[in-house]
Amino acid sequence: MSTGSDIFSTQLGSAGPRVVFLHGLFGQGRNWTTVAKQLSSESRVTLVDLPNHGRSAWTRDFSYANMAAQVAGLLIEQGEGEPYAVVGHSMGGKVAMAIALQHPDLVSRLSVVDVSPEPTLAISGFDRYVEGMRSIDLATLPDRATADRALAAYVPEDTVRGFLLQNLRRDPADGWRWQMNLQLLGDQLAVIGGWPTFDAGSYAGPVLWLAGARSDYIQPAYAAAMRAHFPRVQLVTVKGAGHWVHSDQPEVFLATMRQFLHLG
Repeated sequence: MSTGSDIFSTQLGSAGPRVVFLHGLFGQGRNWTTVAKQLSSESRVTLVDLPNHGRSAWTRDFSYANMAAQVAGLLIEQGEGEPYAVVGHSMGGKVAMAIALQHPDLVSRLSVVDVSPEPTLAISGFDRYVEGMRSIDLATLPDRATADRALAAYVPEDTVRGFLLQNLRRDPADGWRWQMNLQLLGDQLAVIGGWPTFDAGSYAGPVLWLAGARSDYIQPAYAAAMRAHFPRVQLVTVKGAGHWVHSDQPEVFLATMRQFLHLG
């Protein structure tokens, strides 16, 4: 495990190409554990807790450029000059794109999972998630089951609710707390759902663009912006998958990753 650059990460595997997985908003590096274990016999996998998430340090503001710089610092420290295949889902996909544009020498290839260089706030539903999490009175919360029932009024989907509640922690001395920086992230949803302007024009390496067939995050109208930044992009749509492609269709996702990394 590493905490370089205030970023917590876990490494699996000891040989093969380097690959790093970046999670989405309110996620953690461990969300990729199942995929990482399957790939670790033939690749060196890094799972990252992005800033303000998991066990990584909190920041005072939110910026894709700054997040990309922090993750790049970690990859330089760990990789000793070797490039990485960078895989990012949702918010993590935007961080991955930012790394490829700002630090192209670090990226051997890029996979962007169900997001694009376009604003996504209107379709994300995360404003409702934030409202629900903030409605829970942590000072009087008796147990996790009570939190689950309270959050159900805002987040009816069991799987999404379970994903969010992974962030709920109980310290013996201080009681319940949200592990991620809910205050900052909730206040910055418009920035998180947006896409910044980068001076770097494009990334020349190969790019796999994965879309969930049942998701609205990738639209035909977004293809022009994607090609402008990533001219070697290839779009693959995964049937039966929504926004969380790797959770909805894990076997298809894993097979696609193995092909993407030229394994097996």
